Amino acid sequence: MIHLARALLLGLALALPAAGGRAQPAGNPAPLQFADAAEEARFHALTAELRCVMCQNQSLADSNAQIAQDMRREVLALMRQGRSDAEIRQFLVDRYGEFVLYRPEVGAHTWLLWFGPGLVLLAGAGVLWHVVRRRARQAPAASGDDGEQEW
Repeated sequence: MIHLARALLLGLALALPAAGGRAQPAGNPAPLQFADAAEEARFHALTAELRCVMCQNQSLADSNAQIAQDMRREVLALMRQGRSDAEIRQFLVDRYGEFVLYRPEVGAHTWLLWFGPGLVLLAGAGVLWHVVRRRARQAPAASGDDGEQEW
């Protein structure tokens, strides 16, 4: 019982300083400075095809989250190190996973993402075809002698 109480006190003591601080440190609020228009165009094209890992459906270019600001600074730093766009994308995938890409590569672990909507559409069409055929077989034949249809 004493060990449990000590463990709880230790956990509480470790949690209090973290609770009093901010969840994320404030980044540099200064806007990014580009060397030339070509660097800026490459940066904007690259960040438009990368996803903010916190916002889920915003591009890195559109997000105002602190992590997006940090990721944009990281992308610019990698560009200035001379890395290619593919190397920068791979760096971010290694760090954050395939989720960071708006267009992940087709592979064994992403085939459902790419082909799932088509499979669902085909399955829906198959179910619709089956229901229509079953109802057509169950529909009673028209019994009117004069050939007029009754509404």
